[in-house]
Amino acid sequence: MMSATADMIAPEHFRTVLGHLPTGVTVVTADHVTGPVGMCCNSVTSVSLDPPLVAFCTARSSSTWRAIRSAGRCCINVMGRHHESTARRFAGPWDRRFADLAVHQRPGGPALDDAVAWIDGSVHAVHEAGDHFIVVAAVTSLEARQDAEPLVFFRGAFGGLS
Repeated sequence: MMSATADMIAPEHFRTVLGHLPTGVTVVTADHVTGPVGMCCNSVTSVSLDPPLVAFCTARSSSTWRAIRSAGRCCINVMGRHHESTARRFAGPWDRRFADLAVHQRPGGPALDDAVAWIDGSVHAVHEAGDHFIVVAAVTSLEARQDAEPLVFFRGAFGGLS
């Protein structure tokens, strides 16, 4: 078992240890003046029931985040077990992210037709946190399917709940 103190935690060790925390996988999308934008994100959480708020984290260096922020609203698409290739696509180059994907319009932006759930929101607050931003979104609408298994990220790999 490896341990480290706060002043000497290597980024690789941090990533490895936090990789033991399974997370859901989402694609955060928005309608930008240049067209649809989206990014893969596994750091989404509920924040408040009253008012309904969610949060996600994004790298400060993300050009996709800058486009989503300028749009002022977003759609958080909860990915299904069958979306591993889609999740990888939204972590890659911009020009291929929406190619040949079935989407429909929601209040926050483009929604993947076969996602597990959709959470629409407007940017409520943005907090600086090291090399990332913590984005709080005010939820404006949401919907979920009951017939799909979510995609999970654990120890650096995609998987399901089983």
